[in-house]
Amino acid sequence: MKNKLFALLAVFALASAPLLAQTTASTTPTKIGYTNVDFVLGKLPDSKKIQNELEVTKAQLDKALSDKYKEFQDKLDVYNKTAGNMTDVIRADKEKELQNLQGSIQDFQRNSEQSLQNKYQQLLEPVLAKINTAIQDVGKENGYLYILNSDAGANTTPILLYVGSEDNNVTDMVLRKLGVDPKAVEQPAAAKPAAAPATNANKANTPAPKK
Repeated sequence: MKNKLFALLAVFALASAPLLAQTTASTTPTKIGYTNVDFVLGKLPDSKKIQNELEVTKAQLDKALSDKYKEFQDKLDVYNKTAGNMTDVIRADKEKELQNLQGSIQDFQRNSEQSLQNKYQQLLEPVLAKINTAIQDVGKENGYLYILNSDAGANTTPILLYVGSEDNNVTDMVLRKLGVDPKAVEQPAAAKPAAAPATNANKANTPAPKK
């Protein structure tokens, strides 16, 4: 979501910059800054809070899934031990019960993954809004025509393919706006925010009852 938004803004900026620069050349030179939103996000205390909340939610979902697996396995073990002595009606009923449990586990796995992703987006959106506000303020206060996101996201081509100088890197100013001391922050080439962890949805498939 955030990567698409900044990518679209960047494309618009690059497309319109020559024309706008041409009309303003006689007055003020075009001033374009850049930052890395993922890097800024990763340095905020909010990022750690997001990670902690996701881990709590994931642990709850994993526990519930583990309980479902255990219930299924216990009933499957009983079925395998006693199926030979069951009447056809009872055997069919037990097999249907196991199939229903198996379907319930699969549904829970899918719903757990979606729930965790929704939780991640819910926690992330207000933090991205706060970062965006800081970027807007830095841009207005320092006379930037555009501020671009230097990282378009994982497995994509960066927005900025060449940077001749760090003079227009506004990351430090954005961090200060957000209450983070840039001097206390290492600035690696790339930094990623807390990512939503996966559930145990694809750990193992529930076995089918033996006929």
